Amino acid sequence: MRLAIVAAALAAALSFVAPAHAAGPIRIVAAENFYAEVASAVGGSHVAVTAILSNPDEDPHLFETSPTTARDIADADIVIYNGADYDPWMEKLLSASPKADRTAIIAATVTHHKSGDNPHLWYEPATLPMVADFLAVELEKRDPANAADYEANVTKFDTSTQPIADKVVAIRQAHPGIVVIATEPVFGYMADALGFKMLNGDFQLAMMNDTEPSPKQVADFEQSLKSKTAKILFYNSQVTDDTTTRLKALAEANGVKVIGVTETEPAGKTIPDWFLGQLAEIEDALK
Repeated sequence: MRLAIVAAALAAALSFVAPAHAAGPIRIVAAENFYAEVASAVGGSHVAVTAILSNPDEDPHLFETSPTTARDIADADIVIYNGADYDPWMEKLLSASPKADRTAIIAATVTHHKSGDNPHLWYEPATLPMVADFLAVELEKRDPANAADYEANVTKFDTSTQPIADKVVAIRQAHPGIVVIATEPVFGYMADALGFKMLNGDFQLAMMNDTEPSPKQVADFEQSLKSKTAKILFYNSQVTDDTTTRLKALAEANGVKVIGVTETEPAGKTIPDWFLGQLAEIEDALK
């Protein structure tokens, strides 16, 4: 089975060795709310899950830790975070509260990404199912009496997210090589999965790294919109400034479809709701 394959690789992806028993709910802290949803789905009634970043109206890059966050991390049995330089404060909190039996599942390690890669890993369709697999194996190690529940929960989670993968394939086949653009590389992995051609990556990296884009980068971006070379603008609605707001208005003025994307899962939505909603907007834009 798939979890057996994951188990063979687990040692390389986990930071700590967990005990093979559980006493009461297993405490899981996830840096981002979509990883928290994965944890709740896989762990079910056997876990207690806390999400740190959960407000889609806040810029996650401006997050500051608090005593409450530090206590949650210190008390956790398992922590899940993104890595790839997206949430470096997690490593600092873990170092500040060493705990021999705590396990860290890092999405970047699970998916073989590294520092310098696009850190928005959850937009890669395979990432969340892979994290679910690794978590299930870790929960089975800690709580073998409920192993069947964890395996069943992973299957249920995979079933719930399969329509995302199916829709990606359908759009890629129907609209190969569509040219798009974005204010930041948030949607980059999903755009790659869709087979889209993404323009002006240097501008996006500058915005993500909070540096001023060069005049040429801005001019090239504007030309992609004015000429309608780009068919869709993916707009990070959580991280905006005067430049990105102006480019959004320019896209709208030139009839380029604007699709808002967020780094944090929107309130009241599930992972399938979130991603399928964005994919539905893409389909509408390409009609």
